[in-house]
Amino acid sequence: MTEPTMAAGFAASFTTFACEKGADRDTLLAQSALTEDDLSDQDNRIPVAAYQALIGAAIAQTGDTALLLRHTLETELESMSVVGQIVHTSASLRHSIEQLNRYLHLMGDVELPPGVDRFELQRHEGGLWIVDHLVLPADFSFWSEISFARFISEFRRSFPGATFEIAMEVTYPPPPHVDQYPELFGIPVQFNARRNALQIDPVWDSPDTQFAPGNAYAFGVFTRHADDMLAKLHADTSVRAQIEAQILPKLHEGSISMDKVAKDIAMSRQTLYRRLKEEGMTFAEIHDDLRQRMAKEYLEGQKVTVNETAYLLGFSEASSFVRAFKRWTGLSPTAYLRQAL
Repeated sequence: MTEPTMAAGFAASFTTFACEKGADRDTLLAQSALTEDDLSDQDNRIPVAAYQALIGAAIAQTGDTALLLRHTLETELESMSVVGQIVHTSASLRHSIEQLNRYLHLMGDVELPPGVDRFELQRHEGGLWIVDHLVLPADFSFWSEISFARFISEFRRSFPGATFEIAMEVTYPPPPHVDQYPELFGIPVQFNARRNALQIDPVWDSPDTQFAPGNAYAFGVFTRHADDMLAKLHADTSVRAQIEAQILPKLHEGSISMDKVAKDIAMSRQTLYRRLKEEGMTFAEIHDDLRQRMAKEYLEGQKVTVNETAYLLGFSEASSFVRAFKRWTGLSPTAYLRQAL
């Protein structure tokens, strides 16, 4: 498999932050094997391993193991990635989480269980939780620490004085800077838990709680730019993107042959099967997921009816499409559209 990469904007911002705290820039770049050219554009891709080396070098120089956490709490996502711009023009918490999941790989390559989004809103034990499904190697536990810190910091800035975070559960053991958690997070934290989850005030998932009206034009500009970036990224690194490019124009046909797609992308069926296994998915899952995403786009665009959407996605009957849509979202197409509006 290819080496995991991530957006350079995060490394560029962290480097500047670390230097403000006493680290030497030239040393950081040398120890992480990064160059100024690598960091010159936030959309450049750099190895995740280089970012990890950068963090280690900065911590070694400053002696502050909470340095990355502080950086996350004190910076704005939109200054590092177009995903931040998209999130800040979203209509609600649920909508913003959908955008995070959609554009996740623009920020960095991650490993997820097949068919699972990274972030999920769950009702659990009487509370509302943001669950992070990221599969973490032991030496990458800081990803969960900073992912929840990012949610908290963005809400603190956007809604000062409002209650957002309530408690946190993490699968990793107490870090060296655990004594600083009360000051930085300000909420109870359970370590060595069975999941990574942030409990938030249930009001944020209420139909009555919407973000201030955003700029719909800006949201469209940002998402179009992000879609272009995502398409290029997938084309460069993923066999999934090659498959989607082949089956998207044929969705209305319903059943699509894996053998035919393999031939169209110049692979044998066995090679395609192996490549998909390496990426943790199946041909059927890609087909089903593409149908789901296109169904949402068609319905949210309000240009086609439910029956027309069913035809465009290759369902022989509208009732079959409705059943599939309920499996994807838990809602009927009509209820989903009403909620989205």
